[in-house]
Amino acid sequence: MQPVKVYADRRSQPSRAVIIFCRVNQIDFEEVTVDLFKSQHLTPEFKKINPMGQVPAIVDGRFKLFESHAILRYLASVFPGVADHWYPSDLFTRAKIESILDWHHSNLRRGAATLVMHTALAPFLGLTTSHEAVKQAEKLVMQSLGVIESVWLKGDAKFLLGIPQPSIADLSLVCEIMQLEILGDEVRDRFLGAHERILVWMDKVKKATSPHFEEAHELLFQVKKARMVQGSSSKAFESSTKLKTASKL
Repeated sequence: MQPVKVYADRRSQPSRAVIIFCRVNQIDFEEVTVDLFKSQHLTPEFKKINPMGQVPAIVDGRFKLFESHAILRYLASVFPGVADHWYPSDLFTRAKIESILDWHHSNLRRGAATLVMHTALAPFLGLTTSHEAVKQAEKLVMQSLGVIESVWLKGDAKFLLGIPQPSIADLSLVCEIMQLEILGDEVRDRFLGAHERILVWMDKVKKATSPHFEEAHELLFQVKKARMVQGSSSKAFESSTKLKTASKL
């Protein structure tokens, strides 16, 4: 049996969720890197796999599938070694997990992805930024974090819905929130500092998927470091320019 091919870029939060899930559940897979910064997701070859031109996507034999939530559901359902808590067989619990996943795309993901794109990744991708988009995205991220904490992490809940072990919803949402790391510690803390319950929950998901969680996020922290260095260089250049200008006055 051929391993599942996972087409991904680890700078993409949904890609990381799929990779971590495969690692944790010992699913035999081949990771195929699709470099978003090099526009490899827009090539004719990749669009034969995902006509939407997005990562992640998988190929399992002759079966092709895209959209991370659908991929996670498929992997959890098809591979017999996956523990039930990831995508519970109990239909009531499963339906509630589905509701979180549906909410994720139009709320937390829309806010976080837009925020990171317009404040951190746009320069790398040659895109223009929008201050209004950033403002709306920040508001949506704040609202989304509040919903997670007040609706799905009530009381002493370890994971979403109060279940004792993580589900695919926990993994998807935590990987999404981790994207805020790219913005730097100060900005990340501005969003998460008031949400102690979310921070504790994220730590539990990390520990439940260790060491694969850390390994999958290494590239994210490299991007973060590169941005910090780039920012320092820019500030140094600005300071130098101001000093030279002042010396001429």
